[in-house]
Amino acid sequence: MANLVTRWWKYWTAKLSGDFEARADPKVQLEQAIQEAHTTHRQLTEQAANVIAQQKQTEMRLNRTLEEYEKVNANARQAVMMADEATKKGQGEKAVEYTTAAESFANRLIALEREIEDLKALSLQATQASDQAKAAVKQNSAALQRKLSEKQKLLGQLDQAKMAEQMNKAMGALSATVGEDVPTLDQVRDKIEARYAKAKGMAELTGSSVESRMLEIEQATINTEAQGRLAEIRSQLGLEAPAEEAAPAVEAETEPQAQPEA
Repeated sequence: MANLVTRWWKYWTAKLSGDFEARADPKVQLEQAIQEAHTTHRQLTEQAANVIAQQKQTEMRLNRTLEEYEKVNANARQAVMMADEATKKGQGEKAVEYTTAAESFANRLIALEREIEDLKALSLQATQASDQAKAAVKQNSAALQRKLSEKQKLLGQLDQAKMAEQMNKAMGALSATVGEDVPTLDQVRDKIEARYAKAKGMAELTGSSVESRMLEIEQATINTEAQGRLAEIRSQLGLEAPAEEAAPAVEAETEPQAQPEA
């Protein structure tokens, strides 16, 4: 029973994950990945800053300890000299006091020497850690820049992919049947061309019929009568006929008349 529940859990987890990946917007996921990279880089930078700060603090402690060591060493030397001078002058009590002070300075010198050695070792470790932290930040910064460049490239590819998908969808709509009641563009074109060809054929048949020739002759007769009537009106008004109409009349007058046979 437990194995069955585990299998069902894994199955639904995989199914939901697959559905999520299929429905998720790649642009949003890409932005999330870049934000995560920025967060990681910021955290790494903060850690590196802490490591560098520790190294700086160790250096400052070492410098202060060295300065104190120089002062204590100078005081110890001064105490020894003053104790020796007091001894030469027969001032035994002062000589003992100066000697005791010199011993205290000496003990402090010993403690400072040990602290200096420890601080030098700690400073060396801190310096190495600081250098490693700086290198890590530098490498991660370069990796982040590469990711940003890759982001721009992927966004461009994503836009191109969307454009190609839209083009494919549009071309598919033009060449494929969309449902049973929607004809394709090819079918509509064939239908229109068939109607156009039929209309042209009927026009040719109609133009070559006897009835059409008769109508053409009647129209020509009407036009001739109308031209004659217009010529009479111009003659009554004393107007000359237009050039295109006068030309045939002139030609008729210049033609030689036939001589009657003897």
